[in-house]
Amino acid sequence: MNWIVKNLWLIPFLPLLAAAVLSVMKKSQRRFGPPLAIGAMGLGFLLSLVAFFTTWTETGYRKAYNFDWLSIGDTTLQLGWVLDPLTAAMLLMVTFVGALIFIFSIGYMERDDNFLRFFCFLSLFASAMLGLVIANNLLLLFMSWELVGLASYLLIGFWYQKPAAAAAAKKAFMTTRIGDLGFLIGIVWLYNETGTLLFYDDGNGCLEHSALTAMVSNTVGAGMLVSTAISLLIFCGAIGKSGQLPLHVWLPDAMEGPTPVSALIHAATMVAAGVFLMARIYPLLAIQPPGVEAVSTALHVITWIGALTALFAAFIAVGQYDIKRILAYSTVSQLGYMFIGLGTGGVGVAMFHLLTHACFKALLFLGAGSVIYGCHHEQDIRRMGGIRKFMPITFATYTVGMLALAGFPLLSGFWSKDGILHHAHGFEPTQWPFYIGLAGAFLTAFYMTRQMFYVFVGEYRGVKHARSESDTDAYKKDPHESPGVMTLPLIVLAGFALLLGFLSTPMYPWLESYLEGHHAEFSFSHFWQAIPFMLISSIVVFIGLGLGWWFYGLVSRQTSDESDPLEKKSPVVFGWLKNRFFIDELYQISVIKWAENFAKFSDWLDRQVLSGIVYLTGLVISAAAWVARFSDEFLVNAGFDVGCRGIKTGGTKLGETQNGQIQSYLRVFGITMVLVVLVLAWGGSK
Repeated sequence: MNWIVKNLWLIPFLPLLAAAVLSVMKKSQRRFGPPLAIGAMGLGFLLSLVAFFTTWTETGYRKAYNFDWLSIGDTTLQLGWVLDPLTAAMLLMVTFVGALIFIFSIGYMERDDNFLRFFCFLSLFASAMLGLVIANNLLLLFMSWELVGLASYLLIGFWYQKPAAAAAAKKAFMTTRIGDLGFLIGIVWLYNETGTLLFYDDGNGCLEHSALTAMVSNTVGAGMLVSTAISLLIFCGAIGKSGQLPLHVWLPDAMEGPTPVSALIHAATMVAAGVFLMARIYPLLAIQPPGVEAVSTALHVITWIGALTALFAAFIAVGQYDIKRILAYSTVSQLGYMFIGLGTGGVGVAMFHLLTHACFKALLFLGAGSVIYGCHHEQDIRRMGGIRKFMPITFATYTVGMLALAGFPLLSGFWSKDGILHHAHGFEPTQWPFYIGLAGAFLTAFYMTRQMFYVFVGEYRGVKHARSESDTDAYKKDPHESPGVMTLPLIVLAGFALLLGFLSTPMYPWLESYLEGHHAEFSFSHFWQAIPFMLISSIVVFIGLGLGWWFYGLVSRQTSDESDPLEKKSPVVFGWLKNRFFIDELYQISVIKWAENFAKFSDWLDRQVLSGIVYLTGLVISAAAWVARFSDEFLVNAGFDVGCRGIKTGGTKLGETQNGQIQSYLRVFGITMVLVVLVLAWGGSK
């Protein structure tokens, strides 16, 4: 077995070790924190390169290393890790993008008092995600999955002194737990069906032929296959982690954390975990009984959830004013595209978009962080404008990320999004996901153009709208370009956003073929077949860009108080978009209110009913105890004491007769003899 396969654990261990060391360092040692955290990620990246080249040498490479972890009676639980193209690609992405985010954080968090703690949590986050990626066991994956949730809680609420940040951290943690409950039930059910949670184990793993065949031969209620039921339960976890309907509400609020955290969550770690999980268990999702050619129910559900989420989140992004919140809803939408890709095209097309999205979304979030930093921590796009004059590097790189996200021709997002749309068009059950995907692409181009004009074009509107006279630092200075430690990662990510898409084009789909484990070939015919879709997609994108320019580029905003052009045309519709279709309010008056009322009922039941029962029970027991005490003290004890005193008195009197005087003994003997004679005489007279 290859050395890297046995030692794959080193990749997540290095940032974990860095987190452990950072946790005990003193604030005076803060200068050593970033080199330690970045160095661990850098070494992890080098090991990931070794893993990647190992899988590159052999088509369809897959090696697993398993070991005994826990023995209970005759049952032995095994853990392990697996190296295949899916693992290698994700390891490269997480370590590379994560390292760039770490570097950016040096500048962004330089003045924060908890600088070391921030890098400690970042390292823990990266380690948990890397552990999830290498896992060859669903239990180990779930352990890392929950550590990702813990780290996200710590980072989203990093500025816990802000009530909004503390609330957002709790919201993220609790919302994702809902999905994780289904995930956990799916794990238990899968173990019950297969007797193992190892993915690959020399033909005996739960994703290998024998286990899958057994699961599709059994059904549960309504004729649903066992494999489908388990798949949908595990998918619940992906819905929570990847912010899909209806558990999407935590992801935009997670923007309360520092911007590098937003970049890490939305690009390299947490939200990608749900897509990766579905890609990992894809054999379970796609399996059908012999002779059945139709798309599985699980893939059908995943496709529709992804399509509806992609369109829904894109609509909401149109009505947002927070620069990070716009990008957050963009992430929710793009994750929807990835699930469309999983449902309609498989692992290759979905993971291709995940990898390109990781680069341009990290670029956009870090670019947003640069804008926020340059604008003295302002996040409202209405108080920006004209920033391209002050921040040329940020503007140029952000433009690349924006165009890649919008699907501008030849950029990375164009190739990966078009691959998804192409597969969605060929989806046998229905073409509606294709049309929904086109609508989402139009909206993406539109709202990103809107954001660009608000932020970078026109005149700077921050100075004219100071929140207070004393707020001189934030509002009476012009924006400024970020330092080199922040702009360098932007430049690197911009290069990847430009070029990464060429790794998998219709003419030569190398990356998709690599991920799916088969050999890629040049094919001009596939390219010509894809041209109509590329043209349609490009037209849709250009229409979105054009309408965005029409609404926001032709009219120069002078103040931050001006209404949005869309709001002027349709205040009601824009109000729904601005308020996120009131989903949070709906949850507030339904699920949360029900939970609150149930909690109040439980409190009333506890205080009034159960406490009353406990009080009455206590009275009864106290009364019984009093009766027992009375009986003991006044009946049992009293009778016993009288008897004891009588015996004592009798013993005393009897003892007095034993005085050693012969005359006393003779006197008693004589009296006794007289009594005997009298008794005998009385008896004889009868």
